[in-house]
Amino acid sequence: MRICRSRQDMRDCVASWRADRQGVVLVPTMGGLHDGHLTLVARARDWLDRRGGGRVVTSIFVNPMQFDRKTDLANYPRDEDDDLAQLRAVGCDAVFLPPVDEIYRPGAQTVVEVTTLSRILMGRLRPGHFRGVSTVVTKLFNIVEPDAATFGEKDYQQLTLIRQMVADLDIPVEIIAVPTVREADGLAMSSRNRRLTPPDRAAATVLSRALDRAGTMVAAGAGVTTLRREVTRILTAEPRADVQSVDIRDAADLSRVTAIDRPVVVLLAVRFGEVLLIDQRVIHL
Repeated sequence: MRICRSRQDMRDCVASWRADRQGVVLVPTMGGLHDGHLTLVARARDWLDRRGGGRVVTSIFVNPMQFDRKTDLANYPRDEDDDLAQLRAVGCDAVFLPPVDEIYRPGAQTVVEVTTLSRILMGRLRPGHFRGVSTVVTKLFNIVEPDAATFGEKDYQQLTLIRQMVADLDIPVEIIAVPTVREADGLAMSSRNRRLTPPDRAAATVLSRALDRAGTMVAAGAGVTTLRREVTRILTAEPRADVQSVDIRDAADLSRVTAIDRPVVVLLAVRFGEVLLIDQRVIHL
């Protein structure tokens, strides 16, 4: 497994593969890897295998533009040795591990923003977060020039935003959506879970319970208002849960819905202590 720490080294690596007509799939991460990330790598490999083979690149970059709280950036889990060991074990071909000044040159003035999708939902709770996401993903796409990239459905607004950005800017990268990977008790896998205290970790399973209830209610014909009220009730019944938002949106574009007559996504943002967790469920009729 090749480790690239500069833009040029990464480009040279990909160029050597392209000379052999090999495809490339990128798995963007911020490290703190877990089985959810490794599933993204596996899906990347599957995509390549169906097209005759190729190479998987995983990027590890804790993007400072995505953090609105300095404490969140400082506390974000970092364990390079463990991350690399996990990627070697699953057969990743290369890892792009740039320092901050390799991605953001001094004096840089250009950002990428998907205007509407960046400012709704989680964008209201974390101003500037999605501008950071779209900017760094654009830069990664320009450096690696992959044929495709994998993104998890757990970060559903991010996935929707990246799809919009790729379409709007005519970026020739296929976006592969990967279903949320969960712990045995239903909690969505996240690097942030490591920061939960044991009582908060136990309490956080209320997220998946609320989403399970949402699926049952839609199947029984519940409307938007009733659904939101019941999901909120389940979450607020957990004393350790500080509910930030409960939203029900169109699953395709995150627009508002007044009736459940097409696939919707239920989006949750709940803080447990100092840790903000998100979860989602796409519900089909």
